[in-house]
Amino acid sequence: MDYMERRRKLELKPIIYVLPVLVVLIFLNFYPIAYSIYLSMTDFSVIHFFNYHFIGLENYKFVLTSPQFLLILKNTVIWSAGSIAVMVPVGFILANIMVQPGLKGMSAFRVVYLIPWAFPAFITILIWSNMLAANGGIINDVLRALHIPAPYWLTSHRFAMLSMILVNLWLSFAYYTFVYTAALQSVPHELYEAASMDGYGALGKLRLVTIPLLKRQIAFITIFGFIFTWNNFYIPFLLTGGGPGYATQIFITYSYLEAFSYTNYALGAAYAIISIIILLVFVVLANKYTRMMSILY
Repeated sequence: MDYMERRRKLELKPIIYVLPVLVVLIFLNFYPIAYSIYLSMTDFSVIHFFNYHFIGLENYKFVLTSPQFLLILKNTVIWSAGSIAVMVPVGFILANIMVQPGLKGMSAFRVVYLIPWAFPAFITILIWSNMLAANGGIINDVLRALHIPAPYWLTSHRFAMLSMILVNLWLSFAYYTFVYTAALQSVPHELYEAASMDGYGALGKLRLVTIPLLKRQIAFITIFGFIFTWNNFYIPFLLTGGGPGYATQIFITYSYLEAFSYTNYALGAAYAIISIIILLVFVVLANKYTRMMSILY
């Protein structure tokens, strides 16, 4: 009997340790998502604030057939993929430079490159908003001084998304440089020495040593960067407000717009849930073809 009681206590011990984390996950993640799913199947809005009713999948039908849905989906994909297409290579290149032995000034650079990441993001975005202003912005003032046409960075369909991606690059390149530096330092130095003895230069080492050994880490960083950018709210909201028109509206900002500007909370929840479903499908497919999650165990 004593043996069985001790065994039961040992089996319960891990559950007790994990319980606080489970409670936090339930109340901060699972419950809000479950409640959002429920709200998305009602007519909850400022008109039906106290007497909303269950309407099934009507909100989802409305979203999927609305004229702006495909535009918002396209904007979200362009925003996420475009940001990753510049952030990941820039971080990887800078990290490769930083791990090179014998380069002067690397200690100072390791401090300086973290400055954009250390500043509060909303302050940085407001600074960039002023710099990119069509009239009075320092970037356009410089372009005019050089007799180069000054575009409307934040209010034109052609440049608004590009401006968001460039600001995201400024805010994020330090993080990608940092994580890639840590990954590169895990590669055994003996492999680079062996490659040098075989006559391979920097590009050969990169192709035959670095990328093969870090391909899962690269996939993990890239895919999770895509997910984070997909849900990045503050840059499109503070920089362009989703404009001009719907040119920079993405799922998360349009969900906010429906819920808190148009006061249609159920429709805003439906946009959010559709965004989550698309991301889940993407993560499952990405993990299937890259096995990125294997770096965690």
